[in-house]
Amino acid sequence: MDEQRYEIQMERDIIAKMRDGVVLRADVFRPTAAGRFPVIMQRTPYNKANYNANGAPFAIRAAARGYVVILQDVRGRFASDGDWYPFQHEVDDGYDTVEWAAALPYSNGKVGMFGWSYLGVTQMSAALAQPPHLVSLFPVVTACDYYDEWTYRGGAFQQFFNESWASFRLAPDTLDRRVKKSANAMNRVWDLPLGNFSLFETGSVRDLAPYFFHWLEHPAYDGYWKQWSLNGRFGKISVPCYHVGGWYDIFLNGTLRNYTGVKAHGGTAAARNGQRLMIGPWYHDSASFREGKAGEVSFAPEGCSNEEDEMLRWFDYTLKGMVSGLAEKPVRIFVMGENVWREEEDWPLRRARSTRFHLHSGGSANSLHGDGSLSDSAPEAESPDAFVYDPANPVRTQGGGNCCDHDHLAPGVFDQRPVENRADVLVYSTLPLDSDMEVTGPVTAELFVSSSAVDTDFTAKLVDVHPDGFARNLADGILRLRFRNSFERAEPLVPGEIYKIKIDLWATSNLFRQGHRIRLEIASSNFPRYDRNLNTGADLLTGERMLRASQTVYHDRDHPSALILPIVPR
Repeated sequence: MDEQRYEIQMERDIIAKMRDGVVLRADVFRPTAAGRFPVIMQRTPYNKANYNANGAPFAIRAAARGYVVILQDVRGRFASDGDWYPFQHEVDDGYDTVEWAAALPYSNGKVGMFGWSYLGVTQMSAALAQPPHLVSLFPVVTACDYYDEWTYRGGAFQQFFNESWASFRLAPDTLDRRVKKSANAMNRVWDLPLGNFSLFETGSVRDLAPYFFHWLEHPAYDGYWKQWSLNGRFGKISVPCYHVGGWYDIFLNGTLRNYTGVKAHGGTAAARNGQRLMIGPWYHDSASFREGKAGEVSFAPEGCSNEEDEMLRWFDYTLKGMVSGLAEKPVRIFVMGENVWREEEDWPLRRARSTRFHLHSGGSANSLHGDGSLSDSAPEAESPDAFVYDPANPVRTQGGGNCCDHDHLAPGVFDQRPVENRADVLVYSTLPLDSDMEVTGPVTAELFVSSSAVDTDFTAKLVDVHPDGFARNLADGILRLRFRNSFERAEPLVPGEIYKIKIDLWATSNLFRQGHRIRLEIASSNFPRYDRNLNTGADLLTGERMLRASQTVYHDRDHPSALILPIVPR
């Protein structure tokens, strides 16, 4: 597969002019041989030169196999002109770039796109515009909705991701461009007094990353977010896509929704029938793919993967018409616990049975702090469980789908016992299982709750408890209760009133082994992954005053709180 077929050449900063005259620049790797070749392209905000620093091994490998590989800086980033704003220009610029690439003299007119994370945004956005020469996509770990899966989740602000992405991945290039622009402006030499000289004209956080404040100014799912969302627009996507994600990826739900959305509503039969999905035991980093490791747990060697191999097989199939060793079934998932790959006909699995595990009091002296149980028997007369949530002392994030500063907030699997020992975390567990039990599919917590606050959060976490006590996190979710009925409209709580809520934990695939226990954790914070709810209903931009909230979870005949799991018969 890796045998070199062509000598290659590389050209830097090739110009593509967009419809409004803005110039974008790309590096091109291509065979030196005469003829025309299919194009595979990525559009990135993270500096195309970074991909060349170590010899651009994938671009060289693909070009040697007979592809034209194009790496382009998106508008307003690094070598490209224009002004940067996340999501804003990717539809039109994506269309224009695909058609530009198709018309290159060494292109055969067939264009595929590939890439991770925001590079998946550029792919899906381009597909919405339906460029005639776009043939297929390979989006890895990307989102479907840039409100509920990217910037917010369950109505809560994804604070650590948003701050780290804006600060060390996006703002530095904006600052660098402003410094260079100011330093090169000759009219600055006339400024007096000389002591007022500055390196750049403006450099406030609001100026360098205005979008961050716009995100805070739009805490509900309004027109600002809807203009970019794929929701309701899958009918505009008319090409096959191979979606790749990880069970611990921050954008897992987007990967799943993109697959199911285009499969059900794609604009052509080729699109509807041509969707593929692969989910492994990974978080948002290529090292996790290569090493098969997520946090404290290694899934190697079975969980190791080089997505570039699969990518080349995909483009051999869609752009060259080759039979290239792709899996026969469209879905490939990694079942954790058993640590095996399995092919499936579709997602979610049709044979999975939605099963309710009801919350019960534990009966011990510590039961008010969550020493509870889970079982399939419905509750009768039981007392509720209560805790106090103090935003000044929130539950700290312990693994999960974190991004994008792993040195300060590590993603993946970590023992949850330090979290579970807190008085503000409720814990409900099954008895040790008599036999293996597979959970594969969407996971939901349906709870009956009340609060002393006018707004607050509830979190839920699914955990696999090993016989030695190691509590392995699998899936989690959060709900900001002001958005309990709709993300489009905030509704304050009536303190003390009981509300039925649903917390979406997204999905997992895990074999709970015999002797293990299924556990549900309930709390009201997961910080700094999500912002702290101050319990006042205050505006995100200006809120400072914090209040403690008395939280209650009910589980009785009239309020049958439950963890809902997709159980796969074995």
